[in-house]
Amino acid sequence: MDIILNLLPHLLNGLALGLLFALIALGFMLIVGVMELINLAHGSLFALGAYVAMTIIDPNLSGYGAFGEWYMGLSLTLRYIIALAFAPVIVAFVGMGLEICMRRTYGKKAEYGLLLTYGAALVLEETIRITWGSAEQVLQIPDAISGAFIAGGMIYSNYRFFAAGFGLVLILVVWLFLEKTPYGSIIKAGAHDSEMVRALGVNLTRLRLLVFGLGAGLSAIAGVVLTPIWGLRPHVGVDVVIPAFLIIVLGGIGSFWGAVIGGILVGLTVGIVGALAPEWSLMSMYILLIIVITFRTRGLLGKKSALEN
Repeated sequence: MDIILNLLPHLLNGLALGLLFALIALGFMLIVGVMELINLAHGSLFALGAYVAMTIIDPNLSGYGAFGEWYMGLSLTLRYIIALAFAPVIVAFVGMGLEICMRRTYGKKAEYGLLLTYGAALVLEETIRITWGSAEQVLQIPDAISGAFIAGGMIYSNYRFFAAGFGLVLILVVWLFLEKTPYGSIIKAGAHDSEMVRALGVNLTRLRLLVFGLGAGLSAIAGVVLTPIWGLRPHVGVDVVIPAFLIIVLGGIGSFWGAVIGGILVGLTVGIVGALAPEWSLMSMYILLIIVITFRTRGLLGKKSALEN
């Protein structure tokens, strides 16, 4: 019992991390499903979202006259909400711009798209360094969700609970959008058979643009919420894109709930192993992938392929 109680904070931390991992992976999965493209710039969009949010929260507008004084007079809570709302929108437009650049690679070998998104990741990372510098930054959070509390003799982070709750709510919102709206139905249909969607009169070019923007926005909003836990540095995107790809393979490519379950499993695994053997925490998610793929090659909820017949 004592072991369980000692591990409980790490389980909660892992759950919060897993839900946010799932949010990152969902955006990655949508782009892979509809565009059949592995977006290597996904992590850089995550980082860009966090930096944009940091600037919105504390823009240092002292030289901007009355507007600067008025804006900085707003409470930190209100500025944080504004950042949480607008940073993903800004990054979504950046993602749409990237998709427009990628259109010349459609119909060609997959390597063209991979190289373009890899180059875009390098450009975004260097742009972050030029704009915000190479030093580690801090994204301010309101007092209402900072700090900690004690329960059962254990210390729990308020922010971890906020991050877990926010991640869960947003995952449900994305699910409702995909399952209960006409636009969600079109996106799901495009993920299964894009040519049939085109034959039915759907503008596939516009669909790809919107899906890429949605995926980029989800990555950015995860960046805003995850940054106070992970820290903010220009190369944080590299730390994100590999777990995102691992999670969609673990959960099953194209599976919404597979990505969610995969993200939670990775988060819990990293959290528990990090408590018992910190040096193995990152390695543990790769070991988890190997174990799952060994017994289920298509991932947890992936569809059966012709290779398994």
